[in-house]
Amino acid sequence: MILEIDAGNTFVKWRRLADSVVVDRGRFLTQQFDADIPVAWDTPFSAIRVASVAGEAVNQKIAALFSESQSVDALFAQTQEQCAGVKNSYLQPTRMGVDRWLAMLAAYNRARQACCVVDCGSAITIDYIDSSGAHEGGYIVPGQRLMKQGLLSNTAEIEVDQSISDFNVLPGTHTSAAVAHGINYLFLALAERVAKELDGSRQGYQLLVTGGDGALFASLVDGATYLPDLVLDGLVWSVGP
Repeated sequence: MILEIDAGNTFVKWRRLADSVVVDRGRFLTQQFDADIPVAWDTPFSAIRVASVAGEAVNQKIAALFSESQSVDALFAQTQEQCAGVKNSYLQPTRMGVDRWLAMLAAYNRARQACCVVDCGSAITIDYIDSSGAHEGGYIVPGQRLMKQGLLSNTAEIEVDQSISDFNVLPGTHTSAAVAHGINYLFLALAERVAKELDGSRQGYQLLVTGGDGALFASLVDGATYLPDLVLDGLVWSVGP
């Protein structure tokens, strides 16, 4: 049995695999790490693979937890200069978030062609990989939740007092709708920009999308493939079987 963990800024996601087949999975809030450790993590594991951008404190908790309860140590993936056919474009590769790197490893080795990898989490990352596996660079922008937090925390006169759940880009007729629809408007504009590039200068690139808002992003771009476990899928390429 193998345990794979993706510790993000908002959620810790995990899954257990037996013979490369997912047998169960779950997630909990990163800030509630101590209270929400799953019972399933008490199973003896042959390997424990971890992707973490949650910070050193969470990393230490994960390492300590398994050093006490398991006969194997947790293996933490690191961003590399080159791995599994993908070449990093950063002069200092370790400065790239490991979740972004793992998503690219999994995407390229799934597509086996030029691809665009979009991860819609707390931040939205967009990365392009050419047909030879060379990372061409990418973008990092605030995700929907961060856009809202940034707007409301820096503007005293904007009051959001109504819940808006549907995805709508029509002009809002009250402040709550104007904020929610405005964030949706930017999200849609980003999706349309990616779609335009894939229809133009990067025609032939496969679009692979992951992250909490990834399903929504994928629904806005024809031909997109949504893969919720793309970061976890990259672990096997980075830290081995």
